[in-house]
Amino acid sequence: MHSMWKGAVSFGLVMIPVKLYAATEQKDIAFRQVHREDGGRIRFRRFCSIEEVEVAYEDVAKGYELPGGEIVILTEEDMAELPLPTTKSIEVVQFTPAEQLDPILFNRSYYVEPEPAGVRAYCLLRDALEDSGKIAIAQVALRQRESLAILRVRDDVLVLETLLWPDEVRVPGFAFLDDDVEVRPQELRMASSLIESMTVDFDPDEYHDSYREALQELVNAKVEGREVVQPEEEAEPSGETSSLADALRASLAAARGGRLGTVPAGSAADGDEDEEEPAPAKARSSGARTRSAAGGSGKTAAKVGTAKSGTAKPGPAKTGTAKAGTAKSGTAKSGTAKSGTAGTGTAKAAAAKTAAADGPAKATRAKRAAASEESDAAPRRPRRAS
Repeated sequence: MHSMWKGAVSFGLVMIPVKLYAATEQKDIAFRQVHREDGGRIRFRRFCSIEEVEVAYEDVAKGYELPGGEIVILTEEDMAELPLPTTKSIEVVQFTPAEQLDPILFNRSYYVEPEPAGVRAYCLLRDALEDSGKIAIAQVALRQRESLAILRVRDDVLVLETLLWPDEVRVPGFAFLDDDVEVRPQELRMASSLIESMTVDFDPDEYHDSYREALQELVNAKVEGREVVQPEEEAEPSGETSSLADALRASLAAARGGRLGTVPAGSAADGDEDEEEPAPAKARSSGARTRSAAGGSGKTAAKVGTAKSGTAKPGPAKTGTAKAGTAKSGTAKSGTAKSGTAGTGTAKAAAAKTAAADGPAKATRAKRAAASEESDAAPRRPRRAS
């Protein structure tokens, strides 16, 4: 770790030279904005809206906008003249019990390391805080901003917690707070029993960021060039509870049965599992229908689920080559065959493609359709007069 601040802790007449280190870090996967077509990085430039020119970083200043739109420009020299007495010190102003501090005020955490000359005074303050069970309220200036802070002990190290100022906490002005909501005593007892049954010692190591793990798995899959397995979503219960008491009663029963209050073991999607590939879309068809007129020209219409007939010519009949696309029904023309044999051949070809694509389950229906079409398209003998 690299120190980000050097100064001293002062309480009373005691001065302890220390360094500050960021105690936390944001675990996340960093992405860059790139051009979708070629992966080129998207760069942001400092551009003046008045002169329409790019502005160098050293020419950028702080500006405060007034309600009328005017801008007050503050330079580095103006900022340097502001009084900031706690720039290089953590000034302890009082000590207070830890339970009196509202956690909503917590902002950032820093480890406090003593300089070699201040190790003894550092250990004295640490042990005194730990024995008293209190925290130290302090003021400190970090990155040109003065903050309220506390000093507390964690793992034998002093931790500086910067706090929000009281006026930085929003007031929850929600309408339901003015409503007169009645809570029944039996519901309150069941809620208390549920809380008691789910109460365990908190262990943060039992929890993990499953979304970040899945995102990392997705990135690794892209790098390795393999398919990503999409886990199936768990079915949510569709039943609705009739009342708050029923919901509490069901939750309490589940907690006593060991189904609540436990941390589920997360599992990332296993990218090495194989998925069964679906049949090609262009090979699927929904059957064929044939119309024929006795002694006339036969016309065969083949309905295709996701295929589109074209204009390939195997003979007198026009048979289309399948094109994968939207679900449109094509028309296979049999020409002007008087006997209807051309239409029979087209129907047989469509039935054969249907059987090969849809599998054994649809082969029987295709054969029956082809046989029916062949019977309808065959020339009929004239009856002899008796």
